[in-house]
Amino acid sequence: MVITFSTTLKSLPAAVLIPVAAGDSLDPALNFLAAETGQAARLLRQDFKAEQGEVQILYQQERRFYLLGLGKNPAFSEVLKAFRSFSHKYRQKMATPIAISLLHGNLSGEAASWVEAAINGLLLGAYSIGRFKNKDNGTPHPLAQPDVMVQILAEEGHKTPCLDAAARGREMAQTQMRIFDLVNAPSNKKNPESLAQWAVESGRAYGFKVEVMQKAQIEATGLHALLAVNRGSEDPAAFIIMEYQPPESVGKPRKKVGLVGKGVTFDTGGLSIKPSANMHYMKSDMGGAAAVFGALEMAAKLQLPVHLIGIVPATDNSVDACSLKPSDVINSYSGKTIEVIDTDAEGRLILADGLSYMARNFHPDLLIDLATLTGSTVRTFGYHAAGLFSNNDELAAQLYQASERTGERLWRLPIWDLYKDDIKSDVADVRNYSGKPMAGAIGAAKFLEAFIEGHPAWAHLDIAGVAFNDSEFASQKSATAYGVRLLTDFLSQLS
Repeated sequence: MVITFSTTLKSLPAAVLIPVAAGDSLDPALNFLAAETGQAARLLRQDFKAEQGEVQILYQQERRFYLLGLGKNPAFSEVLKAFRSFSHKYRQKMATPIAISLLHGNLSGEAASWVEAAINGLLLGAYSIGRFKNKDNGTPHPLAQPDVMVQILAEEGHKTPCLDAAARGREMAQTQMRIFDLVNAPSNKKNPESLAQWAVESGRAYGFKVEVMQKAQIEATGLHALLAVNRGSEDPAAFIIMEYQPPESVGKPRKKVGLVGKGVTFDTGGLSIKPSANMHYMKSDMGGAAAVFGALEMAAKLQLPVHLIGIVPATDNSVDACSLKPSDVINSYSGKTIEVIDTDAEGRLILADGLSYMARNFHPDLLIDLATLTGSTVRTFGYHAAGLFSNNDELAAQLYQASERTGERLWRLPIWDLYKDDIKSDVADVRNYSGKPMAGAIGAAKFLEAFIEGHPAWAHLDIAGVAFNDSEFASQKSATAYGVRLLTDFLSQLS
């Protein structure tokens, strides 16, 4: 995508996309647009209410004007959603080159923010989920062409921030679509080795270090919990370590941040096997790993002044004669022993090794893990928010603020010591599941807390309900790339 800037409606491309907010500023904006396009203002006001996702097409000679409704008081996420939906629905009708006009003065807030959301949404709407189809008879999306031109129309004073924001939106969309491909891939096309290869290729392309521990090194290092989950798999585990440091031209990094992502490439539940209904969606159980991959790639692309380390313990959780059994007691990298009550609570086992390894070997200022961890979080929040758990109020507040800015919502739940009984074991240091049909997400967080080596600024994000969802963009559940934008915003604000 080639992005240009102009301050006038004259000499424009074949189509102009005009985002319009509802509310008090709607009538003046429509009067202005009617005058510019030669339309009847009264009829335009009568037909177009700027409701979220509403589209009104106007014609002027050989040019199309698309009025795109954003609803009242649209936030970043609503703008992005409207543009993505438009791009998806109008892929067969969209004329290019296309312009995005902010000249009608209807949107409140910073113009650059709307431009970033618009570019990001337009490109995400061009994503094709049919990666493994032999033949796709559909016409390629016009915005999928690398040389397609998109022009930003705004006042001259907005030129630099708008062009910078458009570039950010484009870079974010490209990474998010790579994450879509990764999470949407079935388990026979995605194993620990391919996750490691994804990280290696990203590091090579964008300039961050990647180390991959294979089975022999994992054993020598003592990552016993990861090895235990991997016992039932035909594919050996991988322990992926990524490290980004900003170039000298950017300056000294402000913070060292450690990210740990759950990389279970398929989760059968092990011997505590899941019901067959919807088990095929368990190809998405590496959504936390995907968020960490995306955050590393975006930090490197944007050259953020943070020192960022990402760790992904990767394995599947399969059924085999060698699989973990309920009641087994296993070791861990931290030295703590774990009683396995439920083999379907495997994600917290591999995260335990990842968290301990991060805390002991990298000593980050901030420690954050992400995982599609519990059905309890889905039952609490549905598919609209992730669970946030933290032992540090300032870190929790920063993550919450990032979630509000990006629309990748978080809501904090407690980790009071009252819940320690949920992980108390008679035969080991801790147990991996309480066995009770209540407070499951909190119990999982308390388990992880036991492996952070007393770190004073830790947060756990349970993204089970938001990493893989129903949407208008696919006929079944599909990847959302949740966490990539959230973490990028959070890291940007740190710097």
